[in-house]
This record gives sequence, structure tokens and C-alpha cells, in this order.
Amino acid sequence: MAKYQCPKCGMRYDKPGKCTMDGATLVKVGGDVSHNHPSEQKKHNHSDHHKHMAENFKKRFIVSMLVTLPILFLSPLIQQVLGISFRVAGDKFILWTLSSFIFFYGGWPFLKGIFEELKKRQPGMMTLIALAISVAYIYSSAVVFGLEGKFFFWELATLIDIMLLGHWIEMKSILGASRALEKLAQLLPDTAHLIKDGKITDVKISEIKSGDLILIKAGEKIPADGIIMDGSSYLDESMLTGESKPVKKGAGDQVIGGAINGVSILEIKVTGTGEASYLNKVIKLVKDAQASKSKTQRLADRAAKWLTVIAITAGATTLVYWMRYGPSLAFAIERMATVMVIACPHALGLAIPLVSAVSTSLSAKNGLLIRNRTAFENSRKITTVVFDKTGTLTEGNFGVNSIVIFDKTYSEKKVIELATALEQNSEHPIARGIIKKAEQLGVKNSRVVNFKVLKGEGIEGKIRGKIIKLVSQKHLIRNKIKVPKSTVDEVGTLVYLLVNNLVVGVITLADEIREESFEAVKQLQNLGIKCWMLTGDNQKTSKAVSDKLNLDGYFAEVLPHEKLEKIKELQNNKEFVAMTGDGINDAPALAQADVGIAIGSGTDVAAETADIILVNSNPKDVTSLILFGKATHTKIIQNLFWATGYNVVAIPLAAGVLYNMGILISPAIGAALMSLSTVIVAVNARLLKVKR
Repeated sequence: MAKYQCPKCGMRYDKPGKCTMDGATLVKVGGDVSHNHPSEQKKHNHSDHHKHMAENFKKRFIVSMLVTLPILFLSPLIQQVLGISFRVAGDKFILWTLSSFIFFYGGWPFLKGIFEELKKRQPGMMTLIALAISVAYIYSSAVVFGLEGKFFFWELATLIDIMLLGHWIEMKSILGASRALEKLAQLLPDTAHLIKDGKITDVKISEIKSGDLILIKAGEKIPADGIIMDGSSYLDESMLTGESKPVKKGAGDQVIGGAINGVSILEIKVTGTGEASYLNKVIKLVKDAQASKSKTQRLADRAAKWLTVIAITAGATTLVYWMRYGPSLAFAIERMATVMVIACPHALGLAIPLVSAVSTSLSAKNGLLIRNRTAFENSRKITTVVFDKTGTLTEGNFGVNSIVIFDKTYSEKKVIELATALEQNSEHPIARGIIKKAEQLGVKNSRVVNFKVLKGEGIEGKIRGKIIKLVSQKHLIRNKIKVPKSTVDEVGTLVYLLVNNLVVGVITLADEIREESFEAVKQLQNLGIKCWMLTGDNQKTSKAVSDKLNLDGYFAEVLPHEKLEKIKELQNNKEFVAMTGDGINDAPALAQADVGIAIGSGTDVAAETADIILVNSNPKDVTSLILFGKATHTKIIQNLFWATGYNVVAIPLAAGVLYNMGILISPAIGAALMSLSTVIVAVNARLLKVKR
């Protein structure tokens, strides 16, 4: 646990020693400074570190820039460019003094960085910058004190200024990505209204525990995951799941800590706090994903390492060449310094990590939780998406699919009214489907007398003097009741409405297809991606769902352990397969798929076998995921192209290959180009967006 703190910047550490930013001696913090409450995690997370670094670079840049102004006015070359000429007694010593300040104050982050990189045996951009400014400073100092040659203090000063500016902008970009996590951590309120022994008490959020009953007032944030025990309201979950519309929740529904309650009061039984809460799991997933490196990122790291070696080699070669063939030693040193500055693998080292940080944070805010970055980047390769049926493409509960009327004196509304009257007290899935249809049609409740259950066959009661039955086909066969010939949708569960033992209509109930599924399949097919369904349901029902959704194919009556084999079949046909399921009975198939996508309701974020989790349980988010994966990969390629392409052109120019043609890049311009490439990479990463 972090028990030591920097007295200057407030950064916290696990062990005693000195602060990596200020060099201040760490002081011991009384007690354990770790917290379970996400809103308190911001006190010691990485964004504090990045914020301090950004402020540090900003301060050093402003001070160094102010000191640079007199250096520019005292430099002969600058005076010549400006068309002015004046001398000050001892001006070269003034230049040396001012430049020394900039070298040690402005250049300190780079001078410190070289020791840290060499200690780890991982020379990188800090090594290159430190070598470049050190050579320039030491050589110019030697000239001031008697060595033949020319000093270039203004080049040194502007080089350090531009490098500080580039690092300041970079830190601000990284801080922007880190703040997404901080915003998530700030979603929870500080207090909760605890209901105990009939009394309501305001307590700290850290004091509530699983099983507690809490009150949520209108407009308040929900302090913990839980189940609604009383009340109903519309909840704003947009910051948690990306769902833009408020979601209606009532008794028995799960709620997520951090969601905003609408206009009604709710009583909630707490089910998840601290590390067990949805929000904490999301934060952990995002942190893990940001920390993990994909294959592409590891490739860029290797490229950056090699670029460092190439830069040092190119710098040394340039120095040796121009010392032998160049006009002066000063020229040779200037060329070497310029090569090493331009060749800094800064942009390359930032190209992928910054895109990764931005994409992971953005995806979390939009309900796409990335556990495996390589799989996420590979989502652009998907050629086939396999959907589980129940709960993924369908609602996972019964709904009225069709109503066929045999007696024309009855309407659909009347049939549902009578059926609902019998089913209104039942908790059976069929009953819930019929009652839901009644609510949609706005039918009134009818009074039932002499109600009884026909065991295994249905229910019966008397309504307005008539005997009404709602029964299965089994009851009709046993009692030899004939059904008029008609077109009946036999895909699903059939229940027959009898009035005085005459069949007046039949209601077909089936697991309803989600409205979003139609658009999801259409969007994926428009992208050239095949859509298949994998289910344990029977052939007839599976075919009906497949036909309605216009799927490319389906596998029916497949047991959970057999689903893996079906994924293999598609892979053997050269398909790059994404499996989308609920993460439980689909676990083997999710693990086998090239990209495993778990669709889980709000709090189900721990599907261990999935690479990516869709919080909203919305199949349309699969399209968003694939498009976002492609957009992320495009940004990575753009950044890599710029970071490497610019070096290919700039290094030879810096080395002086076109010197005889009058084309030469100065150290200051080289620093500007290097910083510009870093800024372009950072800004490009920030332009990444999720298309929904």
C-alpha cells in the first residue's frame, strides 16, 4: 500500500526514497492511504503524475523561453537576420551564463532521463536529447573559454525550449486520456441514505455494505450496485454504458452505482460495493487494458529501440564524416546534434500507447469493455459474427408472437382481455407474455370467479357468466375438441382460448426477437460480415428466427460443449470468427473464437473467457465495436506512418546529404520538426471517436 508521499507534489509511493519528479525526500504518511471507494482513488492515480509532469514542463518552458530572448538578441546570427548590430562588453560570457541556466534548468528532465534510461539499459529519446544538448553545450562552452570554433548557444536554447514545449503538449494529451478514468471514479456520490429500523441516516459511502437498504431521491446518483425493492424510475446510465436514453427500472431490476435517478424515489438493496461494484470492475478493466500491450504495440517498442540505436550510430557517423570533410568542427557537431534530435523515437514511442489509452477510455464510456487489446485490434479482421440466440438476438423471455381468431365476433383485444383475466395472478413466463401484450393494447381487467388450475393443461374461470379456458393442445386432444382449420404460427408455444368449450382463438407465444437485432444484422452484412446463429433451441424455432433476421446461417440443437466445435468448423473454412454470447454457457465458444464478445447486463462485467464485454446487451454494439476497432487500427497506422516516415526523410537532411545543394536543417528546426511530429501523433490520437 502507498505509505510515502512527496511533500512538494503530493505523489504517493510504496517505498521510501526520493520523488521521481522533484527529487524531494519522501515523507511517511500516517495510516494506510489506500481506498476502496473509486472517487478517492484519484488521490494517487496516474493522472496526478501526468498532471504534475505537464505543469513541470510548462513551468520550465515558460522560464526557459523568457531567458532565451536575451540570448537571441545577443547572438550575431540573429542580429544579422534582424538587420541590427550591437555589442555588449563580455557578451559571450553573458550568453554562456544564460545558456548554462537553460541547459541545467530547462534541460534537467532530459539530463535526469538519460541516467534513468541507461540504468535500465534501455536508451531512448531522453538519451538522444541529452546527448544532443550536452554536446552542443560542452562544445560551445569550450569555444567561449578559448577553443577555436563558433558557439551556438541560441540553437541550444531554442532546441531545449521546443523540446519542453513538445513534452508539455504530449503530457496534456496523455492527461486527457487518463482523466477519462478519473471521471468514472467521480461518478459515485460521497454519501448514501441508509434505511435502518425504519429510520433514514446519511452515512459515508464507504460505510454501506452488501444487504443494506438505501434510499435514492430524485435526481441523485446511485451510490452502489443493487436491486430495486420499491419504486420505479428512469435512470440515466449514459456515463456508465453509453446508452443515451434513460432506462426505465422497477422492482426487481438491477441498478448500477453511478447511474443518475430520474424523478421518483427508489429503495434499493445493496448487492455490490467497493471492489465488487460494477464501477470498480470497469476501472480495473480499463487500467489493465491500458497497461497491457498488444502485438502491434510491442512491435512499435522494438522499432523505437532500434531507432535509438540507428540515431546514435547515424549521429556518430555524421560527426566523423563532417570532421574529416566538413568546413569546421562546429559544423560537424551541429550536424550530429541535429541528427540525434530529429531521430528521437518520441513520436514512434507515443504513436500506439496514446491511441491505446484513448481508445480504451472511450470504449469504456460507451459500454465496450476491452479485456484483450490484441483481440480488440483484430476485430477489424472479423469476417463472420456468430450470435447466441436466447438473450442475445432475442429478449430471453416470452412474448405474444401472433393471435389467430376463429370466431369473428371476437377481436384480438377481446381475446387478450379474457386471457389476461385468467393469467393476471400467475408468475408463469407465458402469463407474463400475455399480460405484457395486454398492457400494450391497453385492455381492462375483468373479474374472474370459480378460478381453477387444470393440472398440466391450463387454467379455467368464469367471466360474466361464461366459462373461459386457456389451455394447451394436450387439453384439446384429451377432450376431443376440434380446432377450425386456419393458418397457425406453430413456431413457439400455442395456448387456446375456449369460451363455453368452443375454440375462439389461439395465441402463439415465443421468445421475442430484439428490435435492435434486425438493425445489427443489417449493419454487419452491409460491412460484408456474415451473421450466423448458434443455439440449443429446436430446428423449427431456430429457422424462424434465422429467416426473420435474414441470417447467413444457423446451428440449432447444439449443446454448450458442442458450440466450440461449430466455431472451429467456421474457422476451418478460413473465417475470422467473433462469437457473441452471454459469457456463461457460451464460455467454450467464446474462448475458441478469434474474438470473444460477452453480452452481459449491467453488472456482469467479469466474463473471464471473453475478450470484450458489451455492457448494454445490445447486438448493435457489435457493429460499433468492429467500426471502432477499425478506426483505432487506422489511427495506429497513421501514427506509425508519420512517426517513421518523417524520420526516413528528415535524418538524411539533418546529416547534410543535400548540403552541396544549399539544403540544411539547423538544430532548432530539427527540434521543431521532432516536436511537431510528436504533437501531430498526439492530436491524431485524440481525434479518435466511437461511431454508434
